[in-house]
Amino acid sequence: MRKSALTAITVLSAGVAVLLTPGMSPAKPKAAADWQQVGYDLQSGISGLAVASRSGDTFSALVVRDNKKPGQNRIAKVTYQQGRTPDVTPLAWQGGAEPVDLEALDRVPGTKDEYVAVASRGLAYHLKTTDAGEAVEVLDISPLPAIGHGDDFESFTLTARNGKLAALWADRGAGDRPATLYAAPFSINSYGQSTFGAVSKTAFRTAYPSGDVRHASDIEVTKSGRVLISSASDAGDDGPFDSAVSEAGRLTVADTGKVRLSLAKSPKLLEKFTGHKIEALHCVPGSDLAALGTDDENAGGAVTTARFCD
Repeated sequence: MRKSALTAITVLSAGVAVLLTPGMSPAKPKAAADWQQVGYDLQSGISGLAVASRSGDTFSALVVRDNKKPGQNRIAKVTYQQGRTPDVTPLAWQGGAEPVDLEALDRVPGTKDEYVAVASRGLAYHLKTTDAGEAVEVLDISPLPAIGHGDDFESFTLTARNGKLAALWADRGAGDRPATLYAAPFSINSYGQSTFGAVSKTAFRTAYPSGDVRHASDIEVTKSGRVLISSASDAGDDGPFDSAVSEAGRLTVADTGKVRLSLAKSPKLLEKFTGHKIEALHCVPGSDLAALGTDDENAGGAVTTARFCD
């Protein structure tokens, strides 16, 4: 194909469009972040994070953990302030069997106490905080649509545009296999079920890190529609780990609800994070900060912030 024809490739489907656009130039990595530890063992890592509230430089978030055995904590509340040890409160799981391998979490836009958590094999849990914030209740369990062979999900986010909701999620990919990004209109019906419109998908490959890489370990859409993706390398439970956050493109939602995902051919590298495996990325409401969480396996988990959002 001629170079001019490669400038933009658009894949259209009912309700969804995916656009590949010319690349963004790499940015110089910033200094290492100031990480605050939230746990010190295999069961205390963070695999997904959603900010619930913010006051000044302090925020509270719900975090999910990829634990698999009965009785191990699945979800917790973390209160973070830079330079201080975070307060971590495990929450009870009510209304259904404990999930296996939760990997992503986001709050439902327009609500204060409803969330969607996603497990690695593609089950989406509609949750609501209850018991004065000391527990979550399962309202519904629904499979993600269009699951591909071998998909291993670590990313899920919801965004509101023009009074419409959209979901963006990803199979993480591994090594030579790129991540697969999925986008679709999203809603929750009167029964509390998560429903998805027409799905479009496209591949994403990170330039950093390399080796035992997961191309998409989490995903976020900023207020202006920029798509941020964290990527991580994982050589085993004792590491070494390495991560990066990139600006990968844009997501828009039309008045009709049509979702358009535009990915850059050369994503812009925003920052590298050596020594940690980032699995959680979420913009802090009302600020330009992104909250980052890690699952460092035997070394536990940690939280920090970086100025990626708008």
